[in-house]
Amino acid sequence: MEKLGLNEIRERFLSFYQSKEHYRRKSFSLVPEKDKSLLIINSGMAPLKPYFSGAETPPSKRMTTCQKCIRTGDIDNVGYTARHGTFFEMMGSFSFGDYFKTESLKWGWEFITKVMEMPVDKIWATIYTDDDEAYKIWTDVVGIDPSHIVRLGKEDNFWEIGTGPCGPCSEIYFDRGPEYGCDNPDCKPGCDCDRYIEFWNHVFTQFNRDENDNYTPLAHPNIDTGMGLERLACIMQGVDSIFDIDTIRHILNAVVEKCGVKYCDGKAPTDVSIRIITDHIRSVTFMISDGIIPSNEGRGYVLRRLLRRAARHGKLLGIKGSFMPELCQKVIEVSGDAYPELVEKSDYIKKILSIEEEKFASTIDQGTNIIAEYVEELKKEGKDVLSGEKVFKLYDTYGFPLELTEEILEENGCKADIDGFNENMQKQKEMARSARKNADTEGWKQGEGALFDKETEFVGYEKHEASAKVQAIAAGGEKTEFVGEGATAVVVLDKTPFYAESGGQAGDTGILCNASFEAEVKAVSKQKGVFAHTVTVKKGELKVGDEVNAVINETNRNATARNHTATHLLHAALRSVLGEHVAQAGSSVTSAGLRFDFSHFEAVTPQQLEKVEEIVNENILKFLPVSTDVMSMEAASKTGATALFGEKYGDTVRVVSVGSCSKELCGGTHVANSGQIGAFKIVSEAGVAAGVRRIEALTGTGILKKAKEAEAVITEAAETVKSTPSLLIGKISSMSEELKSLKKELEEIKKAAMGGELDSMISSAKEINGVRLVTKLFEDANINELRALSDDIKKNNKGIAMVFAATNGPKVTFMVSLTDDLLEKGYHAGNMIKQIAAACGGGGGGKADMAQAGAKDASKIPDAFAVAETLL
Repeated sequence: MEKLGLNEIRERFLSFYQSKEHYRRKSFSLVPEKDKSLLIINSGMAPLKPYFSGAETPPSKRMTTCQKCIRTGDIDNVGYTARHGTFFEMMGSFSFGDYFKTESLKWGWEFITKVMEMPVDKIWATIYTDDDEAYKIWTDVVGIDPSHIVRLGKEDNFWEIGTGPCGPCSEIYFDRGPEYGCDNPDCKPGCDCDRYIEFWNHVFTQFNRDENDNYTPLAHPNIDTGMGLERLACIMQGVDSIFDIDTIRHILNAVVEKCGVKYCDGKAPTDVSIRIITDHIRSVTFMISDGIIPSNEGRGYVLRRLLRRAARHGKLLGIKGSFMPELCQKVIEVSGDAYPELVEKSDYIKKILSIEEEKFASTIDQGTNIIAEYVEELKKEGKDVLSGEKVFKLYDTYGFPLELTEEILEENGCKADIDGFNENMQKQKEMARSARKNADTEGWKQGEGALFDKETEFVGYEKHEASAKVQAIAAGGEKTEFVGEGATAVVVLDKTPFYAESGGQAGDTGILCNASFEAEVKAVSKQKGVFAHTVTVKKGELKVGDEVNAVINETNRNATARNHTATHLLHAALRSVLGEHVAQAGSSVTSAGLRFDFSHFEAVTPQQLEKVEEIVNENILKFLPVSTDVMSMEAASKTGATALFGEKYGDTVRVVSVGSCSKELCGGTHVANSGQIGAFKIVSEAGVAAGVRRIEALTGTGILKKAKEAEAVITEAAETVKSTPSLLIGKISSMSEELKSLKKELEEIKKAAMGGELDSMISSAKEINGVRLVTKLFEDANINELRALSDDIKKNNKGIAMVFAATNGPKVTFMVSLTDDLLEKGYHAGNMIKQIAAACGGGGGGKADMAQAGAKDASKIPDAFAVAETLL
């Protein structure tokens, strides 16, 4: 195996699955976007749960990611073991109802044996005890040695969490060699020793488990694979510890240089502190880059704990002053190319680290003084155990590490009540868990403890720009007084022209600025009338109380308004063409286009879609006035206004009318008259659920952009075939017919050529132990042609073993085929081809009568034929 660097391994994995038509998505943020059950992303599939559950439509039915993850469940083991870490990267390949077991295992095998060139004899697989389907794929399709497959039970090879989707899994192991094993002669995957290391899990989500423990097959099974990047790097680089991987060792060496203490590969007591700092600086650097800031609760608490734990061990190693900003630069050096946000936010990350280290330095002094007072009180009372409540107060209120408290108490002949500490910790966790249910929005709600409890004045219907005062700022879910350049934060103003995302319409974008400050407004949301502007600071600093100019992006607003008014016209047209039963079932309106979901019992025909489009465009060309009236809900109902799906209405509502053809309750932004929409074009219609259809459409310049893209494709296609756009269809038709004719002619020529050599191949065959061996190299032949040739030979011959090789560019394909009489004598093509292809750096397998394999080095084909002779 080639000793590949961690960054090279990541790229090879993502590129490989990209070549298999997977949508390659960059890592999601460590902060869960829509999952209230998670504090921090802890697995590769966690951000994809909405796609697996069907709550959201994935960008592609096939996806691949390398996901940043944080896990702190084993934090106490970090530093003490070779493999535990809080930060890791999880590589994954996913299928949402597309391909299933065969492709997953076949491609997995191709990646590890062809791309990573892992030795085939070192690879093992485990499967669920009853999963005969996976066993057959491994043996018959992939060609793995059956003795390298281990069946394990539910605990090891079946994935399920309560009720819902679940299924068996197949784990792939690497054999590190007997020197890592135990004395058990039957040692194999599943054994507790260190010989076999599991590095890739393929989960086959194919059942739904109900409350009565019934397992019903899913109509559309899914694939979810996960492979730890660091663990694979350990295997590829031949090291036993994650701290010896190239990128992590780069950081560790910087820690060693900073503290001046020698690292002894985990054998010295100080190595624990060196490893903890190395691991934790990776975690905190990535967490801060994703917008998490230190706090005493939630994910900010996790960050603070890691920061202070690293700082504490820095002091144990004798490091003086601040050191973490310097070390985080080493993380950025090795990971910045893959995660450019680290480079973009490097100054911000270092600033947060510096502030937190300074706070912790004062915490150490403060905590030491408090413990001294506690010890004095204990001695006066004749006691030697500090209560769990006080130990927890030191930990929670003052951020004083538990292990440091224990150490100082021990020096004074006392100890800590750990059970009482754990009880208080559990109470705090339960409170945090309860608060976390609405962590992302709770802070903006009105009432006690809210960041701001006065409703924002929205002036965006009339104005596109307004002078406003900053009422509150939050970063990472925590209240703060200011934010600086490069930071991402949420800002509340006393008034705003920015429309907040609601009713299916996207929020406005734009800028907040004054003489010394500028921030880009990326999104706007609202809770209980409080508008939250998500911004990225481009220049200067922003403080609570500052005056800013809030300016929306007018081009974006106008495009969104065109699409929103178009949804009203579309709704009316659908009811006109399909019937009054049509009702809105959801929508999405952005500046780029519109999506409209509606209730309907069958697919809309092309003729009906054409009619709907025609009606909408007719109403656009009438330049119908768009008017807005505010009235009571009762009055609106009397006018016949349509209420939209999923909207909650108060006593007073806003009614938007487009001429006399549409009247709907709506709080969104619209054009002044229908003519400003320009034009309307439906681009797709499909079903999204039982009884629900979806139309996607464009308006205005969106249509122009789509037309230009189509024009560019047509022009390029015409130039490629040396034609003009007007004559393109005829040209393509004639070329297609010509291609079919030439292909057929070529196949006949190749078949005749190969068949013409049939007699000479047989007559020149070498006889070895009573078997005639036919070896032949073909250029530009495919496996089907080789099979056809072998079938022709088998028709009238016995006692023949055929070993064919075909080259197609750099690709080499081998095929071994045996006449039926040889099978009765024990010859096996699948066993033969493994050794034959190995001579060319390849591998494969198959059945006894016929097998095929791929290889890379065409220059070694004569060597492969020589192996065939040796085998016979």
